[in-house]
Amino acid sequence: MKSCAAVDLGASGGRVMVGRVGPDSLELTEVHRFPNRPVRVPEGLRWDVLGLYAGVLDGLRGAGAVDSVGIDSWAVDYGLLDADGALLGNPVHYRDSRTDGIAEKVWATVPASELYAATGLQYAPFNTLYQLTAARDSAQLAGAERLLLIPDLLSYWLTGEQGTELTNASTTQLIDPRTRDWAHGLAERLGIDLGLFAPLRRPGDAAGALRPEVLEETGLTGPVPVTAVGSHDTASAVAAVPTDGERFAYICTGTWSLAGLELDAPVLTEESRAANFTNELGLDGTVRYLRNIMGLWLLQECLRAWGQPDLGALLLDAGKVPALRSVVDAGDAAFLAPGRMPERIAEACRASGQPVPATPAEITRCILDSLALAHRKAVTDAQRLAGRPVDVVHVVGGGTRNALLCQLTADACGLPVVSGPTEAAALGNVLVQARAHGLVGDLAGMRRLLTRTQLLTRYEPRGGTRRWQAAQARLARG
Repeated sequence: MKSCAAVDLGASGGRVMVGRVGPDSLELTEVHRFPNRPVRVPEGLRWDVLGLYAGVLDGLRGAGAVDSVGIDSWAVDYGLLDADGALLGNPVHYRDSRTDGIAEKVWATVPASELYAATGLQYAPFNTLYQLTAARDSAQLAGAERLLLIPDLLSYWLTGEQGTELTNASTTQLIDPRTRDWAHGLAERLGIDLGLFAPLRRPGDAAGALRPEVLEETGLTGPVPVTAVGSHDTASAVAAVPTDGERFAYICTGTWSLAGLELDAPVLTEESRAANFTNELGLDGTVRYLRNIMGLWLLQECLRAWGQPDLGALLLDAGKVPALRSVVDAGDAAFLAPGRMPERIAEACRASGQPVPATPAEITRCILDSLALAHRKAVTDAQRLAGRPVDVVHVVGGGTRNALLCQLTADACGLPVVSGPTEAAALGNVLVQARAHGLVGDLAGMRRLLTRTQLLTRYEPRGGTRRWQAAQARLARG
């Protein structure tokens, strides 16, 4: 048995989990949970990365004796270091407005179709490529000697060693998914210095050991190695899909919904680009072929606006609201920014000539129906574009707690939904560390261990999919 500490950072909070792993056992315990509160300062929206690091240290202090540490987080954002290795200001939040209009400037040099053919990455206004273009004339970038993505930055502070983990690097729009290396020609055309990035690491690579100062502050006894895991949280979550050889689609649910397939090679067709699918890298040579959907962010923002009512009671009430009365496009960038979410959803329904949801229950049902509809479209489109049919949809992550959303997703897709595990990203993180210790084998072996040890719930589709097809057509007509 080994104890592996998984640092799992999301857009709204972080946690430190400890996994106890043996050849036939896998137990996960939450040690510490802490908020992730972005801060709006005069220059824009920023991450409080020092607060996050303090939460990590507090979690490691409470973890007890551990055999290794791994870190995963959200994608695309980064910190800049000067020549002395000091952080040059708080990292910019991906929801900051600095990238407004930047994509069009990039496309003037490298057309969108060429970008996709080179990197396979979907268009998102906050991709690292666009962030670096927006920062080109900034004093911070001019003074930077190193760029570290968020999990690599925290790993550097823990160990003193710098690296760039590949699954997260693949979200920058600067990686060629065929070679699994930097897209050097593309970066040169766009004037982006790839020398800012530390050398690439793969999941399972050694990332250093906790510094003596960290050992002293946390009370841990060294040496404690830090292992590079699938440091993009979706990469870790997909690694924790509990499948045993079936043909599956996955939906990683949380602030975002990431819905798609696991493939052996990227899909770089123009049709795939037009459908806004991305090719991000996963464990063991796999490709995460998926679409980003706004996800439970829509509901989280509504709950914040309503003063955080009891979610269980709200979902019960939402379940009594007639299905598919009103739906919105859950992938619409109009819902990306925080604030006034209930009003914005109502305005979108009014603009499209649908009944306007008024009560919290009606708005919640609109959100969940819309998410299920977006899940259906992503799973259907992914199968068609990749030529890969599936028999089941696996839902992992925080959305597994929402039974209504899981059932609606099964209904919309017309496929069984297997829900669980909830802490998929942390489990994938732990299992990569355990594999580095020789306790588990390949990706298939990791997943078989999950199927034997994790609580899973199966939802069968109810009725046909005709009404979902009609709602999808209604939404497409605007």
